[in-house]
Amino acid sequence: MTVFSAFTDDEIEAYLREQVPDGTVSTDVKTLTQQSFNANASGGAGHLARAFVEVASVTDIQGVLRTARKFHIAVVPQTMATSTVMGSDGIDGTIILSTRKLNRILEISKDDSLAVVQPGVVNGDLDQAARKQGLFYAPDPGSKPISSIGGNVSTNAGGMSTVRYGATKDNVLGLKAVLADGRTISLGGRTLKQAFGYDLTQLFIGSEGTLGIVYEVTVKLLPIPLGKSIMGLAFFENMTQLAKAVAAIRMSGVYPTMLEALDGNTVAALDRYEKTHYADNSGAMLIFRLDGSSDENVQVLQDLLAQYQGQNVQVTTDPQEQGQLEQLRRDMLPAVFAGRNHLMEDMALPLSQLAPMMDYLQDLSQRLGVQIYTAGHAGDGNVHPTFVWDQDQAEVPEAVLEALRQAFRKTLELGGTISGEHAVGMMKNQWNNAELGANVDYLQHQIKTLFDPMNLLNPKRKID
Repeated sequence: MTVFSAFTDDEIEAYLREQVPDGTVSTDVKTLTQQSFNANASGGAGHLARAFVEVASVTDIQGVLRTARKFHIAVVPQTMATSTVMGSDGIDGTIILSTRKLNRILEISKDDSLAVVQPGVVNGDLDQAARKQGLFYAPDPGSKPISSIGGNVSTNAGGMSTVRYGATKDNVLGLKAVLADGRTISLGGRTLKQAFGYDLTQLFIGSEGTLGIVYEVTVKLLPIPLGKSIMGLAFFENMTQLAKAVAAIRMSGVYPTMLEALDGNTVAALDRYEKTHYADNSGAMLIFRLDGSSDENVQVLQDLLAQYQGQNVQVTTDPQEQGQLEQLRRDMLPAVFAGRNHLMEDMALPLSQLAPMMDYLQDLSQRLGVQIYTAGHAGDGNVHPTFVWDQDQAEVPEAVLEALRQAFRKTLELGGTISGEHAVGMMKNQWNNAELGANVDYLQHQIKTLFDPMNLLNPKRKID
């Protein structure tokens, strides 16, 4: 059926350019193709936006949204485009609104232990700037060197330090955003406590750009811990045994900063990628870190590792060696993805159910004949199983889809969530009723309608 529009594409583009005085508007096919498809995402949307707009001011954001309202065009917010669930991929005919040029650190206040930043500031860059003043930014997604604060807020990113310092939501004090109707709002503030009104700051965190366009974020900073930091490795017979050790460490009072798990398949992939030989040791590897730790804490940790059959325990206080171990964990995804098609998932379990889930994933792999590489933030129960298949097979095999379906159902049965930190995006928005229940699912749609009655902001994501 032919759509007969009141306006031509040229007229819409001309109006859009008028509304973006400070930024840039691109409509060439090469740019649209590059920005509409994110190679980091599992799967691929295969859609093409009508325009890619890099905003440079709040005025630009309001102009894009004014265009969207006038012509009934949906807007896809995007910053560094590192989403793994097609959370910021272009959709046919939409406008991609990129905030990556809004990348200034506006303030670092040592007295108030906070920073005020624009959404395009890279997580790692903020951390490094804070460290020059004796502070640090705690949230550490595995994508810390490339992901933005805006994207972290949009997805409520967790990561490698969540076990001690919490996820993004635990480190944001306030934010500013433009609503779909063009109004600007300021939520939260600079105080460590606030109990006035409904907590709309937390509502926006993890909303995946469906409620408004965030243009400023105030985050907590922490003083760099005193004392030595240690990192190390321990090897286990399997992931189930590793999970039991992690649960014991969590209850010991040691307060680790990092407890990262990698199964035997993942370690072997890292060996191929890094030219190392870690897979020779055992079937699972734990990377751990303690910040500002006492000798007593280190001894407790080592005793627990031994109690749960942790072998070949290696510990270092050398910053360079610690950096190499951190990089080893960050390289996990490119190592697993190399030469394969993949779907990476993001379930989180109650800590008591982590070991049973590890057992289930191993059984699932054998029962359905699907290759599964399991890693994740074991310290907070966050599991990232990656389902892989041959690169020459473009479509997702039915066995992989069935394995994913069964893994999701098992996660919910165990009291977990099928989205721990990567958000919902376009990959899992059909599971809202299954996880949330009908009443909460409907309430979420009512909230979306209140903030965005024309459904212009990031459609087909989160709850759509």
